[in-house]
Amino acid sequence: MPFMAQRIYSWEPALIDESWGLKTIPQGIAYSLCNSLLCEQCGLLFMDIRFSDSEMMRLYDNYRDSEYTLLREKYEPGYTERNKALLEGMSYIGDVESFLQPYLPKTMRVLDWGGDTGVNTPFKESASNTIHIYDISGVETFGLFPKVSKQTAAKNDYDLIVCSNVLEHVPFPRKVLREIKAIMRPTTVLYIEVPLENLVKEYLDGVKLLRKKRHWHEHINFFNQSALEALMVSVGLSLLSIVSHDIQIESKSYTVFMLACVHSES
Repeated sequence: MPFMAQRIYSWEPALIDESWGLKTIPQGIAYSLCNSLLCEQCGLLFMDIRFSDSEMMRLYDNYRDSEYTLLREKYEPGYTERNKALLEGMSYIGDVESFLQPYLPKTMRVLDWGGDTGVNTPFKESASNTIHIYDISGVETFGLFPKVSKQTAAKNDYDLIVCSNVLEHVPFPRKVLREIKAIMRPTTVLYIEVPLENLVKEYLDGVKLLRKKRHWHEHINFFNQSALEALMVSVGLSLLSIVSHDIQIESKSYTVFMLACVHSES
């Protein structure tokens, strides 16, 4: 999508008109190209471009601040109002907490990996819980929770690590999970949440799904349950539970996968 292309690569859509003097190229707007790929074994749908660390920083630095929002509004009119709603936090944190509660102690140490400002961190309302945030965006947590580095996180014992709505954004989900697993203790529970994209729900046949996915935005990985289960096995994580959960955001219906995992050696 043009917002992503300009934010990461400074590529703007090109208007091909008569001034180009082209004889065989049709006139119109030219956008940047990418390809959709599908894993034949697990059904993961993903974009062929895998961003580098520096490209990810360009995309997510000061995530959703005024500059980010202004550029996105340019290409996606109405995003500013949508962003205001997103900054207020999701309405189903209670459902996440209920899903996780059977596997956790009453008082806990929580690391939210990719937790942004901490607005959507589960169990943050309890004063007895310790909350840490790791995030590459550089956004402030409004002084509520300390931000930590990977190195600092590795020195702590966490009862719960949250990786919510992260894996659909990153170029190498397996790498992220291996980094998280390295700081998990035998008793640590890992909560993973990713969207069950409407396109994946609608087109169960992989060939049709691949043909239908023609544009890519922030979500560069589209998971089904088989892909998630295969991913967990590949990094040495065991599933305690996996469910699909329906939610409402801005009066629209969505579905997310909720996963509770532990170290396979636990």
